[in-house]
Amino acid sequence: MNKKAVAILVLAITLFIVLISFGVRNLVLKRSARRVDKMDLKNKESLLKLSKTYNAQKDYPKAREALKEFIKRFPDSENTAKAEKDIEGLNIKILFSDTLTKNSFSYKIKPGDALAKIASRFNTTVELLKRSNNLKSDLILPGKSLKVNKAKFTILVDKSKNTLTLRKSDGEVIKTYTVSTGENFSTPTGTFKIEEKLVSPLWYKIGAIVEPNSKEYELGSRWMGLSAEGYGIHGTKDSASIGKHITKGCVRMKNQDVEELYAIIPRGTEVTIVE
Repeated sequence: MNKKAVAILVLAITLFIVLISFGVRNLVLKRSARRVDKMDLKNKESLLKLSKTYNAQKDYPKAREALKEFIKRFPDSENTAKAEKDIEGLNIKILFSDTLTKNSFSYKIKPGDALAKIASRFNTTVELLKRSNNLKSDLILPGKSLKVNKAKFTILVDKSKNTLTLRKSDGEVIKTYTVSTGENFSTPTGTFKIEEKLVSPLWYKIGAIVEPNSKEYELGSRWMGLSAEGYGIHGTKDSASIGKHITKGCVRMKNQDVEELYAIIPRGTEVTIVE
């Protein structure tokens, strides 16, 4: 047998082993889910295990429902707070996955469509369209289908708790982030709207223009300007400053958090800031 034939044989065997391993893993996960489904769901360990199993299968809606059932049945459990945070993580996974839910629909791409056009039409963002459809570029093809989010979002900023809560318009919480707000409670209260969204914009500091690569730059990787002139929601490289009343009035988030929020909410999103 020549070297080429040996190489082909080795490649074929390797591929066969990978496929078998993948198939076995999926079979184990499915059997595990079936076993857990048959367990007594009055048992909290069963519900937690069920959620983990569905999460491993990337069935995020079922994983979330198992945790919701856990919280409903065991509100005083020592694991309840963690389950609540895990639900928020699953909410984001669902938003950024191609899983269709009651808050999304499948849209068939038409000739002449572009991501920006679709995002504008359905009041969503290009970033969310790309992430929820695993798109690596803005290129889309007529005849293909896209998952489109149809949920409307609102934001609640609580200055006393230094939290920013992303919610659906019906009040359901998607995720709560720890933020920083103004020193001496200088962040304005009221209801505003997101009027602009920018990636690492120039910072027009009093008496100076600060570039994003400057050590003095304080806006982080994203800026979402509010209808309250001069104020906005932005990121920061200094994660140690989060959770404090320390800003000049803006709402400050960790870069990874503000990038996540930026991808989800479109311009016009309502922001309510309370004491």
